[in-house]
Formats: sequence, C-alpha cells, structure tokens
Amino acid sequence: MVRIDLSVDKFAEEPLYRQLIRLIRERIVNGVWHPGERLPASRDLADVLGISRISVVNAYAELREMGLISGQAGKGTFVTGNAGGLSDPGALPSVAANPMAHVLQRHPPNVIAFSGGAPAEEFMPVALIRQAFNAVLERDGAAAVAYEETEGYYPLREAVADYLRTTGVVCKPDEVLITNGCQQALDMAMQALMSEGDILITTNPTYLGILDLARVRRVQTIGIPLDDDGIRLDLLEQALSNQRARLIYIAPTFHNPTGTIMPIHRRRRLLSLAREYDIPILEDGVYHELSYGPTPPPPLRALDDSGLVLHASGFSKIVLPGTRIGYLIGQGQAWERILRVKRAADICTPGLNQRAMHYFIKTGALINHLERVRRLCRERRDVMLHALKKYMPDGTRWTVPQGGMYTWVELPHNGPTAAELYNNAIPFGVTFAMGTMFHTDSSGGYFMRMNFAAQAPDKIDEGIRRLRMAWHALSTNATPLAPVTGAPIM
Repeated sequence: MVRIDLSVDKFAEEPLYRQLIRLIRERIVNGVWHPGERLPASRDLADVLGISRISVVNAYAELREMGLISGQAGKGTFVTGNAGGLSDPGALPSVAANPMAHVLQRHPPNVIAFSGGAPAEEFMPVALIRQAFNAVLERDGAAAVAYEETEGYYPLREAVADYLRTTGVVCKPDEVLITNGCQQALDMAMQALMSEGDILITTNPTYLGILDLARVRRVQTIGIPLDDDGIRLDLLEQALSNQRARLIYIAPTFHNPTGTIMPIHRRRRLLSLAREYDIPILEDGVYHELSYGPTPPPPLRALDDSGLVLHASGFSKIVLPGTRIGYLIGQGQAWERILRVKRAADICTPGLNQRAMHYFIKTGALINHLERVRRLCRERRDVMLHALKKYMPDGTRWTVPQGGMYTWVELPHNGPTAAELYNNAIPFGVTFAMGTMFHTDSSGGYFMRMNFAAQAPDKIDEGIRRLRMAWHALSTNATPLAPVTGAPIM
C-alpha cells in the first residue's frame, strides 16, 4: 500500500478531484509511488482526507485514462508506472485503440473542460488589479501587508455594504465579515450553527462544495427536489415538520448547478417557513451579479425582517479567483459565534488583497468589469445552447440560464449515463461535471453540469462536437437507468 501523504485545500478554486489528480500524478512521476503498489479504496481515501467519495472516484477515473493507475476486479487499484509519456500534465491519454483516433489526431492535445467552477482566465482584469495593488502599496506602505481586524479591513466592509444596497440588501459595515472566498463564508456559518450529526436541508441537486463541507463537518444532508421556480416548498415544509433541521442552505439566484431563479413570491414564502420553524437560512449569492437577462428578484437577505438569513457571497467569480475575497452578512447571537470561528481559523483575510479589492470597488472598476463579464457570459451561453442543439442526440434537454456560468443538461435515457460518457469523453478531449456529484442521494445519473463561461466560443462548439462523438461511440452499448427527477429542462 502506498504511503498516503496527500493534503488537499478545501477552500481552493481548483476542484478537489483535480487537486487529487495533480498530487497523485506527481508522486507517480517522481517515483515516490512505485509500479505495483496498491492505492487505498476510494471510500478509505475520502475518509482520510475528509472529502466526498465522488471526488476520489472522479480522480481515479481520470488517472486510469492517463494510464497511471489500473483497477483489478476484487483486488483493488494499483500504480501501473506508465508515467513516462506524460511529462505534459495536460496531455491526453493514447487514443490508438479508439475507433475515432483518426479524428482526434486533428485536434490539439489539451482537453476542452466544461467541468470547472471558475470563469475563463481572459475574463480576469489583470491590468486593473495590478494597478490596484500598486496604488495600495504606494498609498499605505507597510500597513498594506500587516494584520487586519478579524472582521476585515473596515473601508472594504463599508464598500461591500454600499455595493450590496444596489441589490436591495441593507446592512451595516459591522454586519460584514470578510472571508477567504465564499467557500470559507459558508464553512464559517456551518461551523458556528451546526454540530456533528445535525441536519442540513438543501436542494437536490445542490452546490458540490456544500456537500463536501457537510461531509467534513459530519453533518447530515436532506435534499429537496426542484421545479421551475427552485426548491419545492411543499416538500421543504414536510421535511421541516418531520426533521429537526438546524440550517437551510440555498442559492435562490442562478442556482448551481441548474441555473434556476426563485421568483419573489416563493422567496417570501420560504422566509415565512423559516420564521414558522425558527430555522436560519444560509443564502449563497455568489452568482447574483452575473445576470444577463431580466433583473433577478432581490436576495433573501433583502426581504428578511427577522434576522434569520445569513448572506454569503464574494468576488472570486467576477474578478480574480486567486484574491479569495468573500464576505458573510449576519447579525445577532449567531454572528458572535461566527466571529469566534473566524478568529480561530486564520485570524484575518490577507490585508493586501482586501485593500486592493476596496480600491477596485471604489474607483468604479468593478461595475465596468461586471458589464464586460455579463456580455461575454451571455455570448458564450448562446454559443453553447446552439452547439447543444446542433450536435447532441435527440432527447437531450437543457436549461436556458439567465445568469451564472452553467447549463444543466439531461442526456437521453436510451443511451449512456453521464458517468459512462465521462470516462469515454476524456480520450475524445472533453470533460464535464457529472450530475451525481451534485445530488445528496447519488441520483442524477443522466445529468451533466456544463460551464460555458470557461471556454472561448470556438472551443465551446468543438467541445460539444467531441462530446457527441463520445456519446455516439457508447450509445449502442448503454443500459438505460430508470428516469430520475431533476431540475427543469427545456
């Protein structure tokens, strides 16, 4: 058995399964792990790292395609030692045995990835951010790199409060906590409000990161199905009546992964249920500003008059992921517990990043940049929707998001499942996020989350074309599963 000396960063923008692929590959290529050595079972490795098993399963699947590991039925997973030809970490596995190899050879060797959760690098305003960092260092000197208050750089908290008023959220700077990204904001709230064994209610499907946090915190999750207007409130009320849940996590605007928007009448009813059952709501608003359709309804926090809503968001999706500036809005006794958790976790978020983000907001650069990102996202969404219609087989359905970065695709049930297609798609040079990863109960076998914001328009068209080839290569041999319920599709 190999020696497990792996460590993943649960707050990083890089998905956990990609971190695992990189870390395991490095150990094999560098000779730390040797051919013939056995890897731990996916469940065992997930338990050791405190992450979701599906992250390990996905990593092992890609590593097998690279030829770095192999599975033997009834025996386990082993290092193969076939690392010599993979000095380029982006290189594709050999397709010599693939019937479409002659087609693949005309394509560049890099994979077209629709699987990630980050925007494209060309969206990032690098020159403007460099200007912000330089201006802050010149203005503030050593103070720019000193410790800040645990709650965050006060002028940034003021700027966030001012900025949120444009969405309808009214809060004081003292109710703003600056965090290392939105993921840390979610984790802080969970740590402060929940104990091991408590019940978290969310949607089914839901954000993968909240499922990973729930696993790490040893919290139980209950997933409530969605319809065209988001979470089913009749089923939510039933769950609240039957279970002693401690927290509701929800993304009402451009829900990840489905892209749905909860209308205002349902938001008000959700808040009414929260008051009736005295249960706090953790609202994820990270995509609220990425609207390129009709203006979405105000965040839940803007409609809340009982202090039950904690609003988490950040700037990673719209400015620079690496700056890791997020925030959490709250009040009351829960707020004091959250501040104690933050002090214990990392004292404060890096001051230079906070001050640069403050500069970026106050100079008006953020608003101008957002307009550009919205325009590019809409353009890429339209290209993906056209490509799906052009290439994907009859019976494929998908959402038409009015914001965010994803469309939610359902494959026809007379063909391969998303997991089967995923393993076959890698040699064709394209990846996506499997729907099962986002479900609390491992359902969603025919669903895929596709990130259209991460690729240029020509890559989107080519990626969907490759996906169709991968589907066609499998479709005649697939065994359909029973239909599953998911988010609304066109």
